[in-house]
Amino acid sequence: MRILLSNFFKRLVVFISCIGSIACTEAISAVELVMAPQVSKSEANLPFEKLPDLKKPFVDLSPKQQPDGILVGEFNKSGANSAKLIEFAEALSTKGLGRYDSVLIAHQGKLIFESYYRRGRVDLPHWQASTTKAYLSLAVGRAIQLGYLSMADLNRPVASFLNKLDPTKFVDGASTITLHQAMTMRSGLRINAKQKEALKNRQDKMTGQNQVQALFEVTAPISAQQQVFHYQSEDPILVMQVLNAVVPGGARSFIEVELFNKLGIENFKWRDDVSGLPMGPFGSQLLSRDMLKLGLLASRNGEWQGEQVISKAFIKWSTQRIIAHKDSDIFFTGDTVVNAGYGYYWWQADMKVGDKYYSTRSAQGGGGQYIVLIDELDLIVVTTAHERNDETMKLVSEKILPLFLI
Repeated sequence: MRILLSNFFKRLVVFISCIGSIACTEAISAVELVMAPQVSKSEANLPFEKLPDLKKPFVDLSPKQQPDGILVGEFNKSGANSAKLIEFAEALSTKGLGRYDSVLIAHQGKLIFESYYRRGRVDLPHWQASTTKAYLSLAVGRAIQLGYLSMADLNRPVASFLNKLDPTKFVDGASTITLHQAMTMRSGLRINAKQKEALKNRQDKMTGQNQVQALFEVTAPISAQQQVFHYQSEDPILVMQVLNAVVPGGARSFIEVELFNKLGIENFKWRDDVSGLPMGPFGSQLLSRDMLKLGLLASRNGEWQGEQVISKAFIKWSTQRIIAHKDSDIFFTGDTVVNAGYGYYWWQADMKVGDKYYSTRSAQGGGGQYIVLIDELDLIVVTTAHERNDETMKLVSEKILPLFLI
């Protein structure tokens, strides 16, 4: 398979299918050339794993302006290496780089590359996995901006926000877990597999704040030595409970109206937890373009179209490196991705190209759901995928970042 750029239809890279030694160009109508792939009626209700692959990839170096608030530009005017980008897009259309469903690139605030592969559809929300945690973090920042929380509240115990708990039944140390600790995966909660299974069997008693009560009763006793980074679902569960308690109308309505709708995000899904609240650790589904909006929001210090949606102080604090990690402990590090760190459900790392390092902030979800910010270059990369062997940070550092260093 090779790629030809059509001078007549600027909006699409036309893929040429090779059968044997003969290259055969597939006929593509003008309508198809300007339209990103949409989900069909027959596909709309299919489980994601049953969604058929696109018959041909869609690659656009001059994305179409949509009424969604995203500014668009042309890759060829960005100063980046177009020839290498085409090679990259061709490789993505095979499975050599992984099972990616979409890759979007924004430069200097404008979307300049939009592509969909396999199960990617422009109008079909894609599973986000743990990227959901980063959206929860942004929702906390929105609550701070509106005055329902303060920056000082980050150091308050989680239990102090929840008025339906019985602290007399907590294990030692549970009452001291702060919002800050929960947002940095340092709550100290330790619940073994047997205990988790037991909690599953009492779901009728896990509604509302009962979920926190149960966690604080069954966890192993918590000490300061135990409150170290431990990536787990329980911590964002606590944060979602706090958000639900402090905002009017509850967490679900607040996230939808005060965060997503502010950015024009309307086509999304977010699963409920056993508590009846939105799931904190994972469970959201968003469009790739809407993921980009959230990346743009973070890159602009919480501002969207002239409105300060997220507290500027919070966005700077929450997306920076609060915890430093050993690279050997983190799966996405390697020769070109080093110095990993963690903030409030946002990751940090340095990407190395030659002798130079570029700092990044990223929201990451298992399987290849990423929003990567490279601030020095005013660059944002969004990916969705269904790849078990996730090497997205390596892909960005070695295949995308160098395109902008010519």
